Order: sequence, then C-alpha cells, then structure tokens
Amino acid sequence: MREVLAQAAFQLFLERGFERTTVDDIVARAGVGRRSFFRYFPSKEDAVFPDHERCLAEMTEFLAAADDGDPVGAVCDAARIVLRMYAANPEFSVQRYRLTREVPGLRTYELSVVRRYEQTLAGHLRGRFGEGGDGELRAEVTAASVVAAHNNGLRLWLRSGGAGDPEAAVDHALALVREVWGRSVAPAPAVPFPVSHSEGGGADGEVIVMVARKGAPMWRVVQQIEAAVGEN
Repeated sequence: MREVLAQAAFQLFLERGFERTTVDDIVARAGVGRRSFFRYFPSKEDAVFPDHERCLAEMTEFLAAADDGDPVGAVCDAARIVLRMYAANPEFSVQRYRLTREVPGLRTYELSVVRRYEQTLAGHLRGRFGEGGDGELRAEVTAASVVAAHNNGLRLWLRSGGAGDPEAAVDHALALVREVWGRSVAPAPAVPFPVSHSEGGGADGEVIVMVARKGAPMWRVVQQIEAAVGEN
C-alpha cells in the first residue's frame, strides 16, 4: 500500500504539479481512503521520499555491526547504502531530483533528510573518536565530508539523467574523504605554562603545570617538563 500511494502521488505531481495536487487527489488515484494515506505518510512531502526511513534504518543497523578498526571506512560504506537506494530505480530517482529542484518546499524537506543521515554518521563516529573536544569535532567534520562527497557524486549522476555507473563518481569522492580523514591523528604536544608563585614569591616557589592531550606518550611529556624547567 505504501508503494501504491507513493506511485499515485508521484504520477500526479508530474502531471499536475506538486502544489496543485491534494491528498484527496492522491487517494482517489490510488483507490483508498484518506486514513490509508496518513497511516503511511504524514504529509505530501513524505510521499516524495518514501524510501528514506527504510534507508536510515538500514544504515543504523549497518553501523551498529561495523568493525571498529576503520570508522571512516565504515561511514563511507554506510553512505553507499543511500546510493544503492537511488540506483535501484534510476527513472524515479531522476524524476524526483528534477521535481525537488522545481519545488522549494521539497528542497527544504530533502535537506532535512540529508541532515538526518549526517547526524547518524556523526553519532557513530563520536562513539569511536570520543564525545566532546577534538573527538566530537572530528566526528562532525568527517560525517559532513562523507555526506558532501556522496551527494556530489550522486548529483552528477542524477543531472546526467541517470546515465552510466553512479558508483564511479561516488567511490572517487569517498576515496578522497578516506585519504584525508582516515589518517590517524597524532596527539598534540604537551604545553607548559606557569600558573602562580608561592606565597613567599621568588623563583623557588614557581609552579609549572603541564597540559597534554590524553594518550600523549610519556617521553613527550617528560621532554616538555625538562625543557620548561631548563628554561627557568
């Protein structure tokens, strides 16, 4: 029934235009009642994107089972799930792309869907890179890069009318993301700085506080301490 309603809605959008098509028109074309429509779709906009909820669920399941050894590779592979969903029905995907370009409301809706994919990827990466600080920053930036790379390749294919292999451009773009963000990040060096003097004053009471990234090798911390003490 979900597919029947989605097909009826899309046919009408192409024939009459999105704004001139009502829910009553859609259910009449599908031969069902209004309740059936709203059981599957909260709005007309949702009927244009009937497959994204399933795709998001598949992506979430995939990431939950992904190997922790290559988190950037895992989110790149997860993005390919979306690509396969578009490639499974090229004619529909191309028509939908053209329709969203013509209807501002659909474009806004599509951006909200894209954001949900990005949040799903970022959530997985935060679990690997850490919550807060540089870990969270790296997760957000990497997820945004994956989505941007995927969408760049996908739209090249959609603008061509669905000609050729959609995976070629997407794989090329995602390879660049993996090259940039898949590298291990070296810990930042420890940074010494004076905080205060003892009550009596003078150099003998000076305190040195070390700030180092978690995981920094002990030899580097000791090296920085020796350098700071030597300078004083």
